[in-house]
Amino acid sequence: MSYAVVDSPIGLLTLVVDDSSGGLRALYMENHRHRPEVTTFGTLLEKREAARMLGAVSSQLNEYFAGERSVFDVPTAPVGTPFQLAVWQQLLEIPFGTTRTYGELALRLGNPKAVRAVGLANGRNPLSIVVPCHRVIGASGALTGFGGGIERKEFLLALEGALPGHPALF
Repeated sequence: MSYAVVDSPIGLLTLVVDDSSGGLRALYMENHRHRPEVTTFGTLLEKREAARMLGAVSSQLNEYFAGERSVFDVPTAPVGTPFQLAVWQQLLEIPFGTTRTYGELALRLGNPKAVRAVGLANGRNPLSIVVPCHRVIGASGALTGFGGGIERKEFLLALEGALPGHPALF
């Protein structure tokens, strides 16, 4: 694995790539909950190598933050349990600018009692933003739990127009 650090409107983002597949393994924000130690990310890519391996990811992130992209289509290589992978797949099906509750995701997975497990899997999503875990909210509409912090979740939802009356300010 290799990694690079890029700037964004929500602070520095660490992009981790699977060297064998070229897929994005992880995208972590500063102070990201459940972020492994940087020593587990492999080699820090030099600027030229990072541009070659992560150019599409960086470009698509820039487009997203500029309001010009609503879906990411970069190759990914997340690692998780079968249940986590199923939850993360459900996250990809939440349209830009909309939200779902943990309960709705549990229903879509065929297990309405798995709300808590869905929340835990959502919190372990290693591909924040690209796999939009920020689009999951509490049953009451509250902005609950987000590995990058509630302020970033609010920013991302406002950027997507999913929070009427909330400016996309970080």
